[in-house]
Amino acid sequence: MKTEAEYSELPWDILDIISKKLDFDDLFQFAGVCKNWRTFHKVFWRNFMSSQAPLLVLTSSYAKKAYFFVSMSEQKVYRSKLDYFWGLSYAGSSSCYLILAGTDKLLLMNPFTRTKKVISTLAIQDNLLYMYCQPLIAFAKGSEEFIIVVLCKHSYSLHIYQSRHSCWVTYSAWGKPWMVVDYVVLNNTLYAITEEGKIGVLSLNSVSLRFLELKNTPKFTFFWLNLVSCDGQLLVVHHIPMSKFDVYKIDLCAMEWIRLETLGDLALFYGDDTNCYALSNPGRWGYQSDSVYYISSALRECKVYSLNNKLKECIVPSGLRPPPRSRFYWLDWYFPHVRDEVDYSLVE
Repeated sequence: MKTEAEYSELPWDILDIISKKLDFDDLFQFAGVCKNWRTFHKVFWRNFMSSQAPLLVLTSSYAKKAYFFVSMSEQKVYRSKLDYFWGLSYAGSSSCYLILAGTDKLLLMNPFTRTKKVISTLAIQDNLLYMYCQPLIAFAKGSEEFIIVVLCKHSYSLHIYQSRHSCWVTYSAWGKPWMVVDYVVLNNTLYAITEEGKIGVLSLNSVSLRFLELKNTPKFTFFWLNLVSCDGQLLVVHHIPMSKFDVYKIDLCAMEWIRLETLGDLALFYGDDTNCYALSNPGRWGYQSDSVYYISSALRECKVYSLNNKLKECIVPSGLRPPPRSRFYWLDWYFPHVRDEVDYSLVE
């Protein structure tokens, strides 16, 4: 039987084999064994987060809820016994945080660092628990200050929280003066899109939305619109379930819309609640280029489509079994290596 000193001297290739067999919670205890294991753990986490893009987020319907993270490329399921807070519901993920909404607060949790932030929402008239909200977190460039952008989908009200002021500001209430349907950070700037397809820049220094003058703007009859940033590109996805999937590139040099016939070396990741993400060079993580990966809470598989809405394949992660008397709910895609940043000086 090995002594504690002998375990602390195990080579890193052995520690790597051990770590790959552990769940998230065991890995945090793994780091507390000794200095050698703790040093290895820091390197392991950094490599793990850069190699997993994205993970699927699931939760179970069992009373003692847990979160599950599925690596599609490795066909592995990681279970995390994150504290579950009654009265909170999953709202989304952004900048490595899972975001849960309640009647009077937002809870931000980073499952990799165990960092938690609780933000009061008493100043917002909308009830974020019952009025489905879409949140985004971005950090101020070169700082740990952050902003939270929240869109209430039922009222199309837009609210922004700034940690530097510890307060919320309402930019739009009940869809007035504009009805924003999505937003994204690109090149340290916050862009938003309205139900009519108008794209503007949101200012963090004043309550304003400066619209861009773009050529060839399409006419949209349904406002299932998503803004997506990837690899320095600003994309617009127009999606009508089971019937239409159009992707446009916004050329900010020529200031015009360009409809894409192919995604090229990009893959889109679409969620049931209209969240949409993009990944360049997806083959690096085991995904196909020029493909759309779609999940739904009603499905038990990930469907892969081409841009012309043809089904390419269905993926069922192996080893995915819910606890007894329970079922899984597919929540979202989670990018553990993506951290959005905004620059206050870019928009006056």
